[in-house]
Amino acid sequence: MKFHIMTLFPGMVMNALSESITGRAMGSGAISVEAVNIRDYANNKHNKVDDYTYGGGAGMLMQADPVYLCYEDITKDLSAPPRVVYLTPQGSTYDQNMAKEFSKEEDIILLCGHYEGIDERVLEEIVTDYVSIGDYVLTGGELAAMVIVDSVSRLCPGVLSNSDSPDVESFSDGLLEYPQYSRPEVWHGKRVPEVLLSGDHAKVDEWRHEMALVRTMDRRFDLYKKYVLSHPDEFIPKKSRRKKRKKD
Repeated sequence: MKFHIMTLFPGMVMNALSESITGRAMGSGAISVEAVNIRDYANNKHNKVDDYTYGGGAGMLMQADPVYLCYEDITKDLSAPPRVVYLTPQGSTYDQNMAKEFSKEEDIILLCGHYEGIDERVLEEIVTDYVSIGDYVLTGGELAAMVIVDSVSRLCPGVLSNSDSPDVESFSDGLLEYPQYSRPEVWHGKRVPEVLLSGDHAKVDEWRHEMALVRTMDRRFDLYKKYVLSHPDEFIPKKSRRKKRKKD
């Protein structure tokens, strides 16, 4: 999979994505990431890409032409028109289903805005998806673009060392992931649940699923309600197992 990030700060993007799992995936060729500097397509001495907005108002706006020329340069050698994702608080809220959908693409362009945004005319011309990573405002789209690259790349073949990992993580089946434990068996007086030491894989799977239900009920009741409605024949725990905090 190839990610093309249109940005004013390519170093910020590439420095972060070159670490950890995404860095290894780039090194192995499992994914490709390029950060293209929109300033390189400005037709002025100082590579200025912003200007005042018509009608007045605070702040500056990214101009249409540099963005469009950058887009044209990226797409000139592609075999088909790619999806172009504009990162904006006005977009649809990003989730795991959207990540799965994007992971099926061969190429995806992520457009990072700045200042007061981008001239509407070029957005109408090139953008296919308007995406928000949450109901808050960032100084630019770069962090949001990196979130998408990280979450989508995990679903691409050859990125994770354990090919089964994405199938058991949070949101893979509509639930949060169950609690997990490692050595030692007892830590600060807390024991690993006995079922995990039993060697009975069927009981372990049953316990993990029940704990995923309980955790989702405790922490994301909106997801829990959706799961209950879509699984009417499944036994669903009715009470939380979360311990109540002691009052001071």
